[in-house]
Amino acid sequence: MKVSTSTRANVVAVREDLPITMVAIADSDKTAPGLRRSLKLGHLILYGIIIIQPTAPMSIYGVVSNAARGHVVTTILIAMVAMLFTAVSYGRMARVYPSAGSAYTYVGREIHPLGGYVVGWAMLMDYLLNPIICAIWCSAAAQNVLPQISYAAWAVAFVLVFTGINLRGVQTSGRVNALLALGMGIVVVVFLAYAVRYIAMVARPVGGEWLLPFYDPATFAPGLLFHGASIAVLTYIGFDGISTMSEEVENPQRNILLATVLTCLLIGILSAIEVYVAQLVWPAHLPFAPAIVDTAYVHIARRVGGQFLFQLLNATLLVANMGSGIAAQFGAARLLYGMGREDALPKRFFGSVSEKTGVPRNNVLLLGALTLLGTFLLTFERGAELLNFGAFIAFIGVNAAALIHYKFRSREKVLFPVAVPLCGLLVCTFIWLNLNLSAKLLGGAWIAVGLLLYYGMHRRTPGVAAAISE
Repeated sequence: MKVSTSTRANVVAVREDLPITMVAIADSDKTAPGLRRSLKLGHLILYGIIIIQPTAPMSIYGVVSNAARGHVVTTILIAMVAMLFTAVSYGRMARVYPSAGSAYTYVGREIHPLGGYVVGWAMLMDYLLNPIICAIWCSAAAQNVLPQISYAAWAVAFVLVFTGINLRGVQTSGRVNALLALGMGIVVVVFLAYAVRYIAMVARPVGGEWLLPFYDPATFAPGLLFHGASIAVLTYIGFDGISTMSEEVENPQRNILLATVLTCLLIGILSAIEVYVAQLVWPAHLPFAPAIVDTAYVHIARRVGGQFLFQLLNATLLVANMGSGIAAQFGAARLLYGMGREDALPKRFFGSVSEKTGVPRNNVLLLGALTLLGTFLLTFERGAELLNFGAFIAFIGVNAAALIHYKFRSREKVLFPVAVPLCGLLVCTFIWLNLNLSAKLLGGAWIAVGLLLYYGMHRRTPGVAAAISE
């Protein structure tokens, strides 16, 4: 989701040069014709911002604020530190595998095929959860406009839209995504202008009140802060998609790394500004009620700009999350198809494609059913934490792979070959441990199911398990 829930699914969907019958890993096919190294550093940074979106922290603001008792700025900055270390590791591993660009490849080849499979299985959970949390958020946002229509009705409607569009094989246009990102950027500027006016004329903070969004002694608790940071990481999810462009970038050894780091830094700064002004407008001692927590930011917009800004921001985020949900379901269907084609999942069901539309129809319908079920079984917060459970397994794996490669195997000289990935590994592990216990238990159950499947396939066909992690 482009909560940014922009996630890796949008990287899959935005690539219009690939037919739907090719799996996402086909980007690594070295025989693919027509790829030219024409993208510069600026193009990559823009691409990264489009993936993550300028409104990235707005959809999760209320959840993080309640979890951390305010301090959303601090959680965003803590998450940014973790992502910067991890971004360096992604950039360095993209040098080693310039045509692969995936966490499961890095871990599978540098550490062990089983580790690569676990990372890939965790990423699959992200793909499955992304459309669910998009549908949950869209349903809550739609109720802001038409509250007389029930949440259940909106949830069914949005899942049908996601599924119907993907059954038709409609791909997300990169140009449309760029225009949407530009539009979101304009809305962010409009919101900030209204917020600054409100702060100056109504809130009028004085002295230490300017620092309360960073540290409020009345509400501060370290455990809650890091729990909030474990959710706030969702702001940055999707930055790793830059590594998928390795084959089309000028000087990828330099530019992939720089673009990944600079994208995280720019998104972090912009996100910190957005949540800082929001907390000055709506102080931490006023927690968000359960009925509005998922769409808290648009209620802040109402406070600073009235009904006009409320509706504008609500519509902007609704469109963004709809696009992200459609793209996420699209990417998940392709990933399941790829696993079915490789016999990692039953090929007859998951590996089939509709002759008429070229769409993995079974996968799309299954995902639609799972998405609908998830909108009633999960809350937005629980879904976001589960998604981050899988994402952090990938981040931990990439940092570990970079540490092993540049410490023990590579002859290439890089700055701080041990310190950077080790710091990334430790910080990501620490934040992962601060996820909600129920999220860790559910995520652990998902990993256990994946391991059972792995060993079942390995016993049936010994070469399959290793092929999965490739």
